[in-house]
Amino acid sequence: MLRDAAFSGAQPRPRALFRLGQTVITPTAAKEVDASEVLAALRRHAMGDWGELGAEDKRSNDSAVTTGARILSAYTSTSGRRFWIITEADRSVTTILLPEDY
Repeated sequence: MLRDAAFSGAQPRPRALFRLGQTVITPTAAKEVDASEVLAALRRHAMGDWGELGAEDKRSNDSAVTTGARILSAYTSTSGRRFWIITEADRSVTTILLPEDY
């Protein structure tokens, strides 16, 4: 018999707000940002935590989730390296890159 999560005390897993599509990383980002930090940032990005953006850019991303526009998040690794995650408007690909890779 399956138990209902609401009664078992288990928390339901949050769902991603949008598809990431194929996920790719530039060679410089792969070299300079630890893989575990990239994965954590990808989860944040997919859940709508846009990282270190201003209020206007965060509002644009919130709107892009429903309108299908491009989504950009910005994060800083523990080593101080800033990196971006960009999901294209058609949700076919998400790219992890350093700002200078753009």
